[in-house]
Amino acid sequence: MRIGSRDFDTKHHCYIMGILNVTPDSFSDGGRFSQMDAALFHVEEMIKEGMDIVDIGGESTRPGHTKVSEEEEINRVIPVAEQIRARFDIPISLDTYKSKVAAAGIAAGVDVINDIWGLKYDGNLAGLIADAGIPCILMHNRQKPDYTSYMQNVLEDLSESVQIARQAGIADEKIILDPGIGFGKTYENNLEILNKLEILHSFGYPLLLAASRKSMIGTALDLPVEERLEGTLVTTVIGVMKGVMFVRVHDVKENVRAIKMAEAILNQ
Repeated sequence: MRIGSRDFDTKHHCYIMGILNVTPDSFSDGGRFSQMDAALFHVEEMIKEGMDIVDIGGESTRPGHTKVSEEEEINRVIPVAEQIRARFDIPISLDTYKSKVAAAGIAAGVDVINDIWGLKYDGNLAGLIADAGIPCILMHNRQKPDYTSYMQNVLEDLSESVQIARQAGIADEKIILDPGIGFGKTYENNLEILNKLEILHSFGYPLLLAASRKSMIGTALDLPVEERLEGTLVTTVIGVMKGVMFVRVHDVKENVRAIKMAEAILNQ
């Protein structure tokens, strides 16, 4: 898979997507990187630690988050995206489900659109991505966990997202799927889908896992968000063992090491 100017071997290696939240209310690092200098310093730091893609988010999607307008989201993310593009040779992902924000991001040089609603929120987004010819990440999500047959329903929901993408003209080689840890799922649902990630390979697309520091880990370990590194590393290693090709994380250095160790064992 080609993302930006870089080729990704999505058959043999798991890559790191580093999280850059430029929001004042992110669940994990709210406000820390909302100023330009701090954001750019953090990107440089993550690149040194082994980040492969940077994912910029301008609206917190934590439980109970406050939605922001398209204009506010654009004002938060686009200047940062432009500066990252100008200063660093790193593929840029934009975490948004709004076509107006995505269009501004694409104009600013972002390489991937990461949509937490799997193209189901904004009817214009799929066509915009197709016209731009860039990859997209389609995440599983529901308004509430009203499943009749959980894993089957997840597959059906993701199939709908894939159908929207393909009907809009997004090429198969431009699609990445995300099981949506922490979105429209109970604690038990999150654990189950992590344990059964391999089922999602039935679609034939690369998988991205985004479990870093999430409440599932906090619940399992009874730990606050700033103490969830070890739990995150476990999810990353399980992801590697189950064939995930991208992990979206806060702590780049530690996850790079965990992936390297897991792959050393699996490749023997």
